[in-house]
Amino acid sequence: MEAAITAVLAWGILPAWLLAGLLDWWCHRRTDLAHTSGPGESRLHLLMLLQVGAGILAVLLLRINALVLLMLAALWLGHQATSVWDSRYAAPRRRISVLEQHVHGFLDVLPLTALLLVGLLHRDQWLALAAADREADFTLAWKDPAPDWRAVGAVAAAGLLFALAPFAEEWRRARRAAAP
Repeated sequence: MEAAITAVLAWGILPAWLLAGLLDWWCHRRTDLAHTSGPGESRLHLLMLLQVGAGILAVLLLRINALVLLMLAALWLGHQATSVWDSRYAAPRRRISVLEQHVHGFLDVLPLTALLLVGLLHRDQWLALAAADREADFTLAWKDPAPDWRAVGAVAAAGLLFALAPFAEEWRRARRAAAP
């Protein structure tokens, strides 16, 4: 069961999130974000990327316990709050198409799905957070044994290429359009 959940995270959730992010970036280009909502909205996109990216790195590099699960939950809640802020900021400034709204749905639910699956993989610590009779571990530690660095590198490269690069380009384009 653990191998199946890990495969869903690696080969399902992560690629789906990257694809949804690329679609979102494309929707922003189509609505000329650079000249409508500009750098303000683009900064929010970079913040959400940072929130999700921090969670992905935590899962890849840290020993998953109650502390890390709480951190992942806090990152997800922060991402949700930023997502609402983003929509409130963008809606009066540019058209948000039906396609983009559906893409946002995926971008909102995929991190939650990942959190729930990671929690399922580490259900002893998940349950320890809710039950006083269990021992929750609140220590911060690297994975032991160390993660497969090729896999970490592949995830980092995919994130840089398919998430960070497009949204950094969006931010650069928006800043350039806003310059006097």
